[in-house]
Amino acid sequence: MGRLFGTDGVRGVANADLTAELALGLSVAAAHVLAEAGSFEGHRPTAVVGRDPRASGEFLEAAVVAGLASAGVDVLRVGVLPTPAVAYLTGALGADIGVMLSASHNAMPDNGVKFFARGGHKLADELEDRIETVYEQHRTGEPWSRPTGAGVGRVTDYTEGFDRYVAHLIGVLPNRLDGLKVVLDEAHGAASRVSPEAFARAGAEVVTIGAAPDGLNINDGCGSTHLGLLRAAVVEHGADLGIAHDGDADRCLAVDAAGEEVDGDQILAVLALAMREAGQLRKDTVVGTVMSNLGFKIAMEREGIQLVQTAVGDRYVLESMKAEGFALGGEQSGHVIVLDHATTGDGTLTGLMLAARIAATGRSLAELAGVMERMPQVLINVPDVDKSRVATSSELATAVTDAERELGSTGRVLLRQSGTEPLVRVMVEAADIEQARAVAGRLADVVKSALG
Repeated sequence: MGRLFGTDGVRGVANADLTAELALGLSVAAAHVLAEAGSFEGHRPTAVVGRDPRASGEFLEAAVVAGLASAGVDVLRVGVLPTPAVAYLTGALGADIGVMLSASHNAMPDNGVKFFARGGHKLADELEDRIETVYEQHRTGEPWSRPTGAGVGRVTDYTEGFDRYVAHLIGVLPNRLDGLKVVLDEAHGAASRVSPEAFARAGAEVVTIGAAPDGLNINDGCGSTHLGLLRAAVVEHGADLGIAHDGDADRCLAVDAAGEEVDGDQILAVLALAMREAGQLRKDTVVGTVMSNLGFKIAMEREGIQLVQTAVGDRYVLESMKAEGFALGGEQSGHVIVLDHATTGDGTLTGLMLAARIAATGRSLAELAGVMERMPQVLINVPDVDKSRVATSSELATAVTDAERELGSTGRVLLRQSGTEPLVRVMVEAADIEQARAVAGRLADVVKSALG
C-alpha cells in the first residue's frame, strides 16, 4: 500500500479513492493511535468533526462519526465550517481529535480527511504513519478492540460552533472596519456564511459572490484559484478591496480597488509591517518558502525584517514557526499563519487583518502592497524525466550556474522535484519578464536533455 497521507491529509476522488470504508477505518485507527500516544490522558475522549459543503462530505462525515463513536469517542458535529474553525474549536473545546472533511481548492469530485491533534494542531508525520499502519493491520484481518454498552461514543450537534468561531475572529482584530466596502468571494465553500458574518460584525459593508453552495459548485470558476469574477465585482461595486477564499477557507488572496491581484507574499509583507509596529512580530522575522517571490525578500531586507525560508508547504512553514517561536508565516498561494491566533492557515482571519490595516492607516491596499515589487516569475513543468538526478547532474549544475551568473543579484533560479509526479519544476525570477522566460526555457531544455 502506498502512503495514504499526503502533505495535507488523505485526499482523492470521493467514493472511488476516498470511500466510506476508508474514512471509517482511518477514524477508528486515529482514535486507537491517539489513545496509545497518551493524547486522551485517561479521560473519555472527544472529537470535533466538520466539513465543507461538497455533496460527498455528507456520507463521509457519517462514516467518520460512526468510526469515532464506535471507538468510544464522543463526537461534536459542527457541520459546514472552514478548516481553521475546526482547528480552533478543537483547541477551544479541549477536544482530543479534530477531523475536517475537505479537499481545499480541489474540484468537487475530490474530497479529503484531515486530522488535528489536541490543541488543534496538525498531526506529526510519525502519528500519520502509525494511523496508516493500524488501519492496514485491521484491513488485513487484525480485529479492533470495540467498546460496548455505555462505552460507545455519543454524537451531538454542536450548533454553537459558528458563533463561537466568529466571535474569536472579531475578538483578535486590532480595530474595526467601519467605512470599508469589501467584496468576498467564498468559492461556494465552507466560509460562505462565516466570512460575510465576520466582516459585517466588524463594521464593513459587505458584497458577497460565490456564496451559494449547492454541494456541486465548490471552487467552480470562483474563489482563490479563479480571481476573474472578484476582480470585476470589486471594480463594479467601487469596493476598497476584494477577498477570495478557497473551498475550506484556509487561504486568502486579495484584489485592490483597481482589480489588481495582491498575492500571499504581498499580504505577508503588509501584515509583517503592521505586526512589527504593534510589537507582535517576534524576533522581527517572517517565515516563507523557497517559492516566495524575490521581491518579498528584498522588501523585508529593506525594512529590517528577516525572512526565513522553508520547503514548499504550509506544514513546513508552521514547523519552523513553532520551533523558533515566530509569529507570522505563509505562502505565496495565500496560506497565512498568525500563530498567536490560529494553529493553521486561516483565510478569513487573514482577510480581516488585511482590511483592519487599511482601515487603521487610511491607505489603499495598492499603496500598502506597494511595499514590495513582485519580480516576474516564470514556472515551467518538465515532465517524464528522472527527477531523482536533479541534484547530481553535472550538465544541469553547469546550466544553473550560467543562468545565475546571467541574472545576477536581480534574479533567481530554483529547480524542484515534484512530490507526486515524474517531473521537475523550473522556476526563474528576473527583473525583466522576457529575460525570465528566456532563461527558464533554456533551463527546461537542459532538464529534458540531461534527465530525459
